Amino acid sequence: MHKTPVLQGVSFSLKQGSIAGIVGESGCGKSTLARIVCILEKPDRGEIIFEGTNLLNLRPGDLKKARIGFQIIFQDSFSSMNPRMKIEDIIGEPLKNYNEQVQGILGRDKRTVIIDALQKVGLGKEMLKRYPHQLSGGQCQRVNIARAVVIRPKLLICDEPTSSLDVSAQAQILNLLVDLRKELGLSIIFISHNLAVIRYVCDRVMVMQNGIILEELETEDLPSGAAHPYTKLLLSSV
Repeated sequence: MHKTPVLQGVSFSLKQGSIAGIVGESGCGKSTLARIVCILEKPDRGEIIFEGTNLLNLRPGDLKKARIGFQIIFQDSFSSMNPRMKIEDIIGEPLKNYNEQVQGILGRDKRTVIIDALQKVGLGKEMLKRYPHQLSGGQCQRVNIARAVVIRPKLLICDEPTSSLDVSAQAQILNLLVDLRKELGLSIIFISHNLAVIRYVCDRVMVMQNGIILEELETEDLPSGAAHPYTKLLLSSV
């Protein structure tokens, strides 16, 4: 049976501290690319180089150690969390999973580290004993971001993190990510189907269609620098 590749010849690099956007219609392969970058799925071939190391060549134990350097935020803020866990335990779960690798962070009291992460995303410690169903969609996504940054990763992969939120919450989350990039020195891969969002938050943009990156350009060069007809189509719909 013939299989159609989801991604074909996708190649890009990311400068430290920059935000790269990937934009395209639903089904073009954006989320698959996000899952591959953080090794939730493995490609049939190719390389994923993180800090000079090909992650695909690592043994499970070494890959777990490398994973502390990158975290992912998913589109559905509520289903990304265990509904039976309190917010304190949700944010603290990475500290437990990567205990050996985060000793420097855990030099402080674990609860203090969790509260600090919560405050970084604009939430107060009164949230710690709540459950996900007691939070709004925007608050849930803030908790997901806190869980991602609590172990101080260098790379954050955001897979359409605002598309399920209302307009007001979207703007707040976008501003939060921009602020965290500056405060924590994060590099971010930001995936969206909304070019207006990409233009607002990203330094450069890669336009994807049918599993192929059609065009890559600096965000400041939009719209005048767009050459591919599909990019121009996306721009006309903003």
